[in-house]
Amino acid sequence: MPLVELEPRGAVALIRMNRPPMNAINAEVTADLDAAVLGAADPAYRAVVVHGTPNFCAGADIEDFITAHGAGATSGIARDLQRVLRRLEQLAKPVLAAVHGYALGGGCELALACDFRVLADTARIGQPEILLGLIPGAGGTQRLAQLIGIARAKELIYTGRFAKADEALRVGLADQVVPEADVLDTALATAARYAAGPTVALGAARRAIHGSFELDRDAGLDLEWDEFQRVFDTEDARAGCASFKENGPGKATFTGR
Repeated sequence: MPLVELEPRGAVALIRMNRPPMNAINAEVTADLDAAVLGAADPAYRAVVVHGTPNFCAGADIEDFITAHGAGATSGIARDLQRVLRRLEQLAKPVLAAVHGYALGGGCELALACDFRVLADTARIGQPEILLGLIPGAGGTQRLAQLIGIARAKELIYTGRFAKADEALRVGLADQVVPEADVLDTALATAARYAAGPTVALGAARRAIHGSFELDRDAGLDLEWDEFQRVFDTEDARAGCASFKENGPGKATFTGR
């Protein structure tokens, strides 16, 4: 059985971490996650949910780091995970994280690579690498600062502390906080709403938003315009405009073309 599974839920791809109880990341988990992300790129899926229970993902398997240290080599796990999370971030469809328990280290970075995070009210999230004499190595220093601001990101990374769900919601690290029993259903329902929307346009918006962080403002605006032009002549855009004219906003049925 793979340590990360791809489970179809209609038009939603559910990527399920399957190494309980902590869903710690090792080389095999990273490879299976990569395969699941590649599978979720299938156009049949129009949104994605990443989930793990009883803990979303408590970070890297420290034994692998210890082995790498003993061999006098830098562990490649973080670099491989960085590559996989970049692939997840580049999917042309909305991605949500359904977070139970701990989302720490690489698990926090996995959640950060998603568009939105639905946290259980008992969840804890953070980047505790500093407590190991390390720093986040799979995008945490970049995405966390972009999401919650430089000062807050520095404080969480410098201290390595775990943020509770209510704090995560307050600072923008979580988008929804719900009872633990409702986490997956809430994320799947939200994903299903996106899956019923204009897939091409949502993908274009995702690329433009993410791309703008890697470019100067003028280049970001050019990217936004390029993506706008690309989606303007799609069937979804035509259906959406026609439906707005006839019925008002939010009434169109989209096909992903």
